[in-house]
Amino acid sequence: MSIAVVTGSSGLIGSESCKRFHAEGLDVVGVDNDMRAYFFGKDASTSGKRAEVEAALKNYSHESLDIRDTGAVDALFKRLGKEVKVIIHTAAQPSHDWAAREPHTDFGVNAVGTVNLLQAARDHCPEAPFIFTSTNKVYGDTPNRLPLIEQDMRWEIDPSHAYNVGIDETMSIDQTKHSVFGASKVAADVMVQEYGQYFDMPTVCFRGGCLTGPSHAGAELHGFLSYLMKCTVTGKKYNVFGYKGKQVRDNIHSADLVSAFWEFFQAPRSGAVYNIGGSRHSHCSMKEAIQICQEISGKTLEHEYVEDNRIGDHIWWVSDVSAFQRDYPNWKYQYDLKAILQEIHDACL
Repeated sequence: MSIAVVTGSSGLIGSESCKRFHAEGLDVVGVDNDMRAYFFGKDASTSGKRAEVEAALKNYSHESLDIRDTGAVDALFKRLGKEVKVIIHTAAQPSHDWAAREPHTDFGVNAVGTVNLLQAARDHCPEAPFIFTSTNKVYGDTPNRLPLIEQDMRWEIDPSHAYNVGIDETMSIDQTKHSVFGASKVAADVMVQEYGQYFDMPTVCFRGGCLTGPSHAGAELHGFLSYLMKCTVTGKKYNVFGYKGKQVRDNIHSADLVSAFWEFFQAPRSGAVYNIGGSRHSHCSMKEAIQICQEISGKTLEHEYVEDNRIGDHIWWVSDVSAFQRDYPNWKYQYDLKAILQEIHDACL
């Protein structure tokens, strides 16, 4: 038996990973205790997605354990042993706003939980690729120092700059304001790299831009496109935080990200790091996203501008994914921005 262990299995990327790796013939053990409801309220609960995954996947079993519980994590991996062929770690506290409220919880989930999983993998299935969903917030607010030009609908980088195609992995993660969330993800990111380099384990950090899709339980503090479309469809007011609403994000569909996971699983490396997101293929400003949501839904979004931007938030982020495309040339995008938003709209209905 070949097992994929997926943490955060009822979340956006976790549930997509469960479906894909199950379809590829692996048994799936999902780990999720629905902390998203604790983070963002009952409307953001993943219990419905858990039920959907359990009903849809024949060879799926669920573990409601807390990844901060070292003993419970070790016991699970000891029981599964070398039948574990891949670990996909997507569980996280994902909001920098929320992290500032409870730094201990944030660091426990994001950093300590990751170390627990890495050590359990090292002890019981060290040859299994360890795929970690990191974040572009590991770069802190360094991207805000780039030479940006204000346009009517967006901020844009000086076209002569080396990062015009997108920001690559050479950007420093030092001497910058990360936010509390960003710092806890840096700790996890560096440990995943270290277990790869120091212990020669097959590990990878995917530093994501905006990860999205129709399964996203978007909330105001996390889930940009999902929550934006939800507000447009339902008539709920949306708050735009800072930067004149011209901040730019790249957006990648959960299925495209999980396809990258699958490519890495088939040809793993040790201590790999990749920026991954929508790149120039799928990116937009807040103002542009609002416009597209209104076009797709046929409704007008009620929104209010709030001058104060979120601490550590990016003015402009576009991922350069060429390093991953060079190492895994079979990987291709299946979704662009409008296709992503159309799916989210249909799911909202």
